[in-house]
Amino acid sequence: MKDNAWTRWPSREALGRAGTSRPRRMIAWAVRLLVIALLLWSAFSQKHVGIWGALAAASGVVLAGVVSWAFFRTTYEHRLLPSLGLVGVLLGIALAAQATGFEGPALVIWCGCGVAALERLPLGAALPVTSVALASYSASNKDVWLTTAATVAGMALAGYVLRLDAEARGSAQRLLAQERAARVAEAESAALGERARIAREIHDVLAHSLSAQLVHLEAARLLIERGADREQILERVVAARGMARDGLAETRQALSALRGELTPLEDFLTEIVSGSDGAEVTVTGERRPLPAEASQAVRRVAQEALTNVRKHAHGAKVHLRLDYGAHEVTLDVRDSGGLPGELTGSGGGYGLLGMRERAELLGGSLDAGPDEEGFSVTLKVPV
Repeated sequence: MKDNAWTRWPSREALGRAGTSRPRRMIAWAVRLLVIALLLWSAFSQKHVGIWGALAAASGVVLAGVVSWAFFRTTYEHRLLPSLGLVGVLLGIALAAQATGFEGPALVIWCGCGVAALERLPLGAALPVTSVALASYSASNKDVWLTTAATVAGMALAGYVLRLDAEARGSAQRLLAQERAARVAEAESAALGERARIAREIHDVLAHSLSAQLVHLEAARLLIERGADREQILERVVAARGMARDGLAETRQALSALRGELTPLEDFLTEIVSGSDGAEVTVTGERRPLPAEASQAVRRVAQEALTNVRKHAHGAKVHLRLDYGAHEVTLDVRDSGGLPGELTGSGGGYGLLGMRERAELLGGSLDAGPDEEGFSVTLKVPV
């Protein structure tokens, strides 16, 4: 069956009690208790029946209450046939009450069935049930026809208004649940993003430093095995110590960056080329603070590019140009070419793949490859 307004059930959020305020729940229970009290009073106040008839009527009221509760459960579970069967039982109880002279309880049950059907059943099933219930009420009611018509119209309108109100409450509950789920997903995504950023920082800082130390220490081991003189061995150990010291300094810089305590980008670039002969830094454009992620991308790419120069173009002249554009910042690192350095076999470290990944995560790009003289790396990051 095609799902449309006539066959669609009110949602479970609409039929349940979730999202209902406490005052509203108290009013609903007060109405139910009032209806039960009126039904019981009607059962015991009839003078034409004896004590056994009154007890039988009270049993009918209790039965009607149990059936009503079952109707509420089956409609909540969207079970159409059991719900219609229970409504039929209620209409039968009302008919029996009318036949035995209990007109008041019969009228109340008919009105309740008409309102509840419109509120809780699909419209295609609710309209026939409501029509039968309110028609039975009209046929049994002894008021003038205008009063009866107004009462029937009011009951039908009340049932439909309750349906609309329940659906609005159900929609609000679903939206609230979706918002909570979105917040949880956003928090998880932020946590994963932060973990990935910390992992990149640790990798970028330690990869080339540890690989360089490994080369020096391995060279020192080989020199010892070959019986080399003390000065050669000491030179390698001192170089490894220097690499460790530099790695520790870079680690501290990375921790400061994670805390948001970044030194000016121009100062950082000047510092990392200060120990390299033939390296210079040029800054163009209007200098301004950059977002932490963009600043870190520039720093790490510059650092890795210089490491690659030391590995693969020993003795080359290096020119770093940092350009502050209107919508992006550009870092260009070019070397003049040279001989492979002693760190060539130390592994790729962070490498071009890692630099490109960092740029793409920020919506930027990275181009790297040989040029007329040596090798160039160009990073563009939107800011």
